[in-house]
Amino acid sequence: MNAVCLTRLKLNDFRNYTQLALDLDRRHVVLTGENGAGKTNLMEAVSLLSPGRGLRRASYAEMVRKGAANGFTVFASLDGMDGSVDIGTSAGSDGDGGGSGRRLKINGTVARTNDELLDHLRILWLTPAMDGLFTGSASDRRRFLDRQVLAIDPGHGRRVLDYERAMRSRNRLLSEGRMDPSWLGGIEAQMAEFAVAIAHARRELVAMLGKLIEERDEGGPFPKADLSLTDFLGETGGDTADDQEEALIGHLAEMRGRDAAAGRTLTGPHRSDLQVRHRDKDMEAERCSTGEQKALLIGLVLAHARLTAEICGHAPVLLLDEIAAHLDEGRRAALFDLVDALGGQAFMTGTDRAMFSALEERALYLKVSAGAVEVLD
Repeated sequence: MNAVCLTRLKLNDFRNYTQLALDLDRRHVVLTGENGAGKTNLMEAVSLLSPGRGLRRASYAEMVRKGAANGFTVFASLDGMDGSVDIGTSAGSDGDGGGSGRRLKINGTVARTNDELLDHLRILWLTPAMDGLFTGSASDRRRFLDRQVLAIDPGHGRRVLDYERAMRSRNRLLSEGRMDPSWLGGIEAQMAEFAVAIAHARRELVAMLGKLIEERDEGGPFPKADLSLTDFLGETGGDTADDQEEALIGHLAEMRGRDAAAGRTLTGPHRSDLQVRHRDKDMEAERCSTGEQKALLIGLVLAHARLTAEICGHAPVLLLDEIAAHLDEGRRAALFDLVDALGGQAFMTGTDRAMFSALEERALYLKVSAGAVEVLD
């Protein structure tokens, strides 16, 4: 298994970092320090080496250091999936007419889209904000699932955006009472094409992940999860993708009046939901204890990391924020062994270095304090 690892990271005016330059090696990176010191900020910067707005889903304006006039920059050198590469990304007013949107350069060349990042590395993360995944909204679970699909299918993100754009156009026409059948029919045909592709990609990911979980040895440190997906395909019928598209086109046309009255489209992949059960307890994840839910989530993220490595041929970079805080010593050691066995590089945070003692020399230990970083012995 080929590893992807960051060898250098530089930040300018990012969150609470005025300037930072870190030289890294192929080891895991452990960031320790008090709450508010900037550990998660540093991991958020790394997460911007993937498409999207990073692990917090914040606006770019929020990422710029307070008082900074020229936006932020994040620069990384890494051994990537396609060899050594330099990646730089920035956002905010840069004084050269670039505006406040995100800009990306790969080996000094302006990238056409942020999806080009997926040619060089895949980044997966687990943060405390995700602890409520099973009890939260279906939209949170869809977003979680879509990021998992994106890690193995780089075209998925574009399909989701194109579907949502077409759906907004249909909703607007319906709300304005503009029932031109040819216009609506064209939009609904686009929606159906994207919708079926999205549904199939999600179903394939759930099936592959379920198979990998099934093959895992019994008695591991994290419980096995049974996964299923509710989606619209059962409502519209059809065995092949073409049949499903035609059925959805017909359904959307039939339901224009209903959707106009509701003010939104009521059928489609935007209403799907990922369902998770704790296998040993035969219980829905949302009914499990907080600790059991955390263990299920860790197990899912690790399984997905293994799947990503197997499909891409390169282990992903993992960002595990406050990962050790609620695990006992034995389960922490088992987690670190599983992370290390993936063969990639992981960034982990915690308040106490002692929680990571089981990693021993497998990690580089950094102490974060008020936006400054010190290498520990």
